[in-house]
Amino acid sequence: MAVPGGHRQRGRPRAVIGEPVLPRVPLRRLLRVASVACGIQFGWALQLSLLTPYVQELGIPHAWSSVIWLCGPLSGLLVQPLVGHLSDRCNSRFGRRRPFIVAGASSIVVAVLIIGFSADIGGLLGDSADQRPRAVATFVVGFWLLDVANNVTQGPCRALLADLTEKDHRRTRVANAYFSLFMAVGNVLGFATGSYSGWFRIFWFTNTSSCNVDCANLKSAFLLDIIFIAITTYISITAAQELPLSSSSRSTHISEEMAESTHAQEAFLWELFGTFRYLSGSIWIILFVTALTWIGWFPFLLFDTDWMGREIYGGKPNEGQNYNTGVRMGAFGLMLNSVVLGITSVLMEKLCRKWGAGFVWGLSNILMSLCFLLMLILSAVVRHMDFLGHDLPPSGVVIAALIVFSILGIPLAITYSVPYALISTRIESLGLGQGLSMGVLNLAIVIPQVIVSLGSGPWDQLFGGGNSPSLAVAAVAAFASGLVAILAIPRSSADKSRVHT
Repeated sequence: MAVPGGHRQRGRPRAVIGEPVLPRVPLRRLLRVASVACGIQFGWALQLSLLTPYVQELGIPHAWSSVIWLCGPLSGLLVQPLVGHLSDRCNSRFGRRRPFIVAGASSIVVAVLIIGFSADIGGLLGDSADQRPRAVATFVVGFWLLDVANNVTQGPCRALLADLTEKDHRRTRVANAYFSLFMAVGNVLGFATGSYSGWFRIFWFTNTSSCNVDCANLKSAFLLDIIFIAITTYISITAAQELPLSSSSRSTHISEEMAESTHAQEAFLWELFGTFRYLSGSIWIILFVTALTWIGWFPFLLFDTDWMGREIYGGKPNEGQNYNTGVRMGAFGLMLNSVVLGITSVLMEKLCRKWGAGFVWGLSNILMSLCFLLMLILSAVVRHMDFLGHDLPPSGVVIAALIVFSILGIPLAITYSVPYALISTRIESLGLGQGLSMGVLNLAIVIPQVIVSLGSGPWDQLFGGGNSPSLAVAAVAAFASGLVAILAIPRSSADKSRVHT
């Protein structure tokens, strides 16, 4: 029996004759490898805080703005499992995961350039100030490419960390906590960038006849994103030091698993869905909780800054400054959210060790549900106030909204880390590569997002517009996922006992 990676540094490890023994990867190197999450999440933060409002400023109605986001889950449904599958079998001399990370990061750069310059491209193609269909089409192309690129990058990043930690469950949790920490840093920097309204003065060339001040600010923020993704990708891929698949000790086991499988030559999607029959009951529970969790998260991620601009500041896109002021304040709230996310990431390993990963996940989802309920209450309070649309809302209401945004950083940190660690430590006995296992988990994330993208806009419109109906559904789903996680996912003591057997 192969010795787990956590015991390879002391004594002479047992190994198969002729099989090279890989030393355990130092935690500081895992930290560098995980740093790519900072660059990826910087762009995600800009996307989440600025692009839903920008879509509406281009002329797409609120009821249909969520449909634009359908590209994210659809590309995740197909691209991330496919990339995970291909990276599991990639025999490039640069390693299995790194070529996909570099390709994804390069695609992100192209996508943000298209998004940032969409108004200018539309103007060159004949758009007017009132009608901008070409800018909308260009934006949608860039938006879809950005989501595809993000999915190409994130799956191999997670799988690379799982490769480097191998079967050491504690180090897997630590690596995922590092990943979550860098996501928090990227969020802080990205949301801070989105909340600042003076970038167009620094990047003076971004303000053009087709691109007003708000558009120039968005364009400038995405230029900063290009710098960030380039730096963090370089740090990550130079630290990983992957071996080619043919020379890695892990390749022996992977080759045996592929040879033993009677479905090795089937089309990829058949292979992906064919793995379902091998999943244990505990994995199905994790997937179910993940699906409910993302039914809770996705309406918030779609409409967070739009909710602040519309329902707290009482504004509308292209009608006065209240909406834009609210959007920037929402981005500031998301920055505070990311600070809390980072602190939670540091404490997560201790919390999971003390109470169990499933219990911590369940409590965090119930907290998420309560926060969404508070957002609904704040919306109702503001609707019954008589401040005019050109006036700013009471400071107490704004502070309460910022506090809710901040508290949501706790469950978001858990969501970004715990499900991945739970899946990766339970799937090793199934003969699946980590890339494919991340793809299976990704199905539980993107299918709920497809449902929310298609339904949230019309659902909100059915009840008079605004974002409250979607947030009500999110609160119910989050509460249900919390109860299932607490009652059905075993405590981590069972995991610890398996590690030492």
